[in-house]
Amino acid sequence: MVKISVLMPVYKTPELYLREAIESILKQTFADFEFLILDDCPEDDREAVVKSYKDKRIKYFKNEKNLGISASRNKLIDMAKGEYLAVFDHDDISLPERLEKESQYLDEHPEIGVVGCAVEVFQKKKKIITHPLTDEEIKASLMSVCAIVHPASMIKKNILMINSIRYEAYFSPAEDYRLWCRLIPYTKFHNLPDVLFKYRDHGTNTSKTQQEKMSIASFAIRAQVQAENPALYNFFQMEGLHTYRINLFGFLPLITIRSWRNKTRFYLFEKILLFSYKWSCKLKGKQYA
Repeated sequence: MVKISVLMPVYKTPELYLREAIESILKQTFADFEFLILDDCPEDDREAVVKSYKDKRIKYFKNEKNLGISASRNKLIDMAKGEYLAVFDHDDISLPERLEKESQYLDEHPEIGVVGCAVEVFQKKKKIITHPLTDEEIKASLMSVCAIVHPASMIKKNILMINSIRYEAYFSPAEDYRLWCRLIPYTKFHNLPDVLFKYRDHGTNTSKTQQEKMSIASFAIRAQVQAENPALYNFFQMEGLHTYRINLFGFLPLITIRSWRNKTRFYLFEKILLFSYKWSCKLKGKQYA
């Protein structure tokens, strides 16, 4: 049994993007993984590109007919033999220490079932994407946004298997957001502050080509998760997380200020805690100190 299964669906991927994605996984500092690549475009496959890499950890599969992204992701989960599932997309880049740092965090924190990281957006407009770090902050944020970058995440497979949770095609192309919301009652989340992933910003990103469908799906997910978690949603409404950033060169987060409940923290470069303070208030009869 391998430690990690890297799961990558493929669909008409430009060869350059596909090669950069594959090579970024093969260059990982953590070596105990299998790399499952599932091609969901039978009439225009990428088999020759994938099989040009002579690495036994790569396992290439091709759907006999187009299944769509949710069904393809579920098929990859069912084929995976690893303890941890590293989600990955066919046009992005994992930095060399991604698998090592994410799996190490899961090893050291048995209560955590999903871990993500900070992300660098590149190609068109360079910027850093960060989300809340702690489980409490992430779950509150999930009431309104997808607070873990899906293709940069790692999931403990048994969390999905025990609770019979899979991607839901009904919510595509926001199936990742729905997955996180389904997992709220069953596990804890964490985001590493390290930038371990590069997201390619280009004109054929799903978030751009299916923008209207994405917005409708996200709206439905928000309505459902708020109905499923009323106490958490009310808590988020009262004491929501607020994040402010001062960027260097327009994209590098120099100072990050996070206010959550009665605490405010100041970070340098998203990672180094400069200082924090607590304040007291009385809200709806509840005293915070």
